[in-house]
Amino acid sequence: MQHAVGAPLPPNGPGAAGWAAQHSGQPGPPPPQGWAGPVPHQTPVPPSGPHQAPPPQSGPHQAPVPPSPDTTGHVQLPPGGPVPLPIPTAPPAESGTGSATLAVLLIGPAGAGKTTVARHWASSRRVPTAHISLDDVREWVCSGFADPQSGWNDQSEAQYRLARRTCGFAARNFLANGISCILDDAVFPDRPVVGLGGWKRHVGPGLLPVVLLPGLEIVLERNAERTGNRRLSDEEVASIHGRMAGWYGSGLPIIDNSKYDVETTARILDDVLARALASPPAW
Repeated sequence: MQHAVGAPLPPNGPGAAGWAAQHSGQPGPPPPQGWAGPVPHQTPVPPSGPHQAPPPQSGPHQAPVPPSPDTTGHVQLPPGGPVPLPIPTAPPAESGTGSATLAVLLIGPAGAGKTTVARHWASSRRVPTAHISLDDVREWVCSGFADPQSGWNDQSEAQYRLARRTCGFAARNFLANGISCILDDAVFPDRPVVGLGGWKRHVGPGLLPVVLLPGLEIVLERNAERTGNRRLSDEEVASIHGRMAGWYGSGLPIIDNSKYDVETTARILDDVLARALASPPAW
């Protein structure tokens, strides 16, 4: 038998019959001889006669009031969908991307400054813009984190793919609610299905990829300043940088930020994206 939340539990033993009568509204049997427990509550029976009071009438049943659309916690969000291809337009009157809502993928090797530049670009825009870092999302996994530095295997590959898909979901939700976003990832040109093709599937064909590729010596210097599991060996950094050189000739815009500071690189990135909006790259 199920009982309402907050109702007393039925006792076991001789008092059970009285408890059942109490909660059913019927008078229960007298307690048995020798019963030392409390006498069960007897429901009083109203006296009969011409002056019998009418039973109380219950009020009309009121349906629950639905929450107001403005109530916190009940904000209706539009469903996220793939980002469509941008429609070529004339350059905006204001410099750079202006108030355009767009999705950006910043590609580059470890130590290229992707995360720093992406965060600065997102924070310096005059319209809502989010920064989604793949490495940050990967490290959401605490117990069981598959660190590629401990060996590249099926687990680390699966967690990379899961993080990319999670970032794609987040980007689509931000864009569906009018918030631009920039993602950063070390996407290799020799793995188009997993890398750039995967991002295109997760976010949509309107994603604008840009490559950030400084010189090898700059990448090695920046990598040496890193700590924790994000610092790679010089050999691995050189290998990644060499593979990234395959983006030359791909048709994607490439920024060599070897001699630029973060603010200058972010400004150049905004100009590159403005040209991409006017003439979307084929990728």
